[in-house]
Amino acid sequence: MPAIPFNREAMLRQLAEVPEWDVLVIGGGSTGLGTALDAASRGYKTLLLEQSDFARGTSSRSTKLVHGGVRYLAQGNIRLVFEALRERGLLLRNAPHVVSVQPFVIPCYSWWQRFFYGTGLTLYDLLAGRYSLGRTSWWSRNAVLNQMPTIKSEKLKGGIVYYDGQFDDARLALNIAQSCAEQGGTVLNYVRVTGLMKGADGKVTGVEAQSVESGRPYTLRAKAVVNATGVYVDEVLQFDQPAQKPLVMPSQGVHVVLDKSFLPGDTALMIPETPDGRVLFAIPWQGQVLVGTTDTPLQGLSLEPVALDAEINFILQTAGAYLQKAPTRQDVLSVFAGLRPLAAPDSETGNTKEISRSHKLLVASSGLITITGGKWTTYRQMAEETVNAAIQVAGLPDKPCITKELPIHGAIPEQSGRSSSLPSWLSAYGNDAPDLQALMQSEPELAQKLHPGFNYTLAEVVWAVRYEMVRTVEDVLARRLRVLFLDVHAAIEMTPVVATILARELKRDEGWQRGQVVAFELLAKHYLPQATEKPAVRAL
Repeated sequence: MPAIPFNREAMLRQLAEVPEWDVLVIGGGSTGLGTALDAASRGYKTLLLEQSDFARGTSSRSTKLVHGGVRYLAQGNIRLVFEALRERGLLLRNAPHVVSVQPFVIPCYSWWQRFFYGTGLTLYDLLAGRYSLGRTSWWSRNAVLNQMPTIKSEKLKGGIVYYDGQFDDARLALNIAQSCAEQGGTVLNYVRVTGLMKGADGKVTGVEAQSVESGRPYTLRAKAVVNATGVYVDEVLQFDQPAQKPLVMPSQGVHVVLDKSFLPGDTALMIPETPDGRVLFAIPWQGQVLVGTTDTPLQGLSLEPVALDAEINFILQTAGAYLQKAPTRQDVLSVFAGLRPLAAPDSETGNTKEISRSHKLLVASSGLITITGGKWTTYRQMAEETVNAAIQVAGLPDKPCITKELPIHGAIPEQSGRSSSLPSWLSAYGNDAPDLQALMQSEPELAQKLHPGFNYTLAEVVWAVRYEMVRTVEDVLARRLRVLFLDVHAAIEMTPVVATILARELKRDEGWQRGQVVAFELLAKHYLPQATEKPAVRAL
């Protein structure tokens, strides 16, 4: 299929020009985008619809790790860890501009910890095989303190060092969407699916949809429809079968962001056991320190989940037990919550540790295909299995999956040496960075910084509108640039100039511009470490 320009006008034209799609994907998170890319790269006429922005929900709110899951290894889920470690290696190879190797240290305060964690992580290395990112080793007490001078030194024996992957989740999601367009797929944000179409035999034949911006309705025929809506899969299942038993049990994970001074250097801290039996990470990320996460089962859903007071306290107290200076609420630069679509258990214990982290693939009698669960790291494998199911459901010509070897948009081959010549804050743009630099050179006024505390420029906002399908200030400051997740107050200070640029580029009036500023400032309050109450959440 010929490539489609990555802009809304070109994508919207496809809705009118294509009479029937081979594969139609509902949901623009990691799983949906991966499925669309897999289908398009096999040559199928592919359409993806997302009701908000790409990766607006769970897929932009992760712990920023591409990993096998050390915790799952401790639970004995060897198969899940093995699959994830293989996918971790593929992702690092196919998207090196947004995925990197991250060293982690588990500080050991007893010799027993050295033996226990060292043995487990050696097995982790063995499972990775040829996709290993580095060999687990032992660091002396002095070596640990040299690399991590802010951790508590009393009774410290040393530390276990192991390696995993780190990434920018929202940027990778965007790059997958761009890759899909390059393969001839059509991807649209801000188009909501409002219902399913069925034939006389009860089989799904397409969807009814509506533009969130204009209200325009669409009737879209498709041979195979995939429900990849994350925590919202049950809502789409209700379109198909109103009496459908819930497939997912959502869980909330919270992260706080601190100043780099709490964990200087490039080495991440892994706290192997928290009071609730989980692990906690403190990770250098984009010039700050990301700390998380929690695991709180939910009874309700929200497009903008809010961190509970107890969750913030839990993270700060747990991290403070390992750091010389315990962080307080006043130190928090941003706090964000994300929802995990965990496959619902058969029993009703309400304990998320008993819920499978593996994905579930379901084909209904109507032909509706639902994929849910899993994790960012395994998105590609989930997509491959989903498209294989779509081939069977729709009777499509059987074509092999090629995504194991397919570079993601922006990938720079290591041998080219181009990535090393890029300014660090532009490295995530990969192959697009030279064109972005050219924009700043042609219009020097766009090289101005958006904020003195960040390297982001006016040109990046213009670029996001012209080439990355942004529609709102939130799209820019939350996902194209990660400022909302890094420093809430800085993001608020950037809002007026970002809204001005968007209004000019999108040809919007002053009323729209003022509305964007107000809407973003209201949204940003959810990212401040304030006490909250949320009846929809129950404690573990």
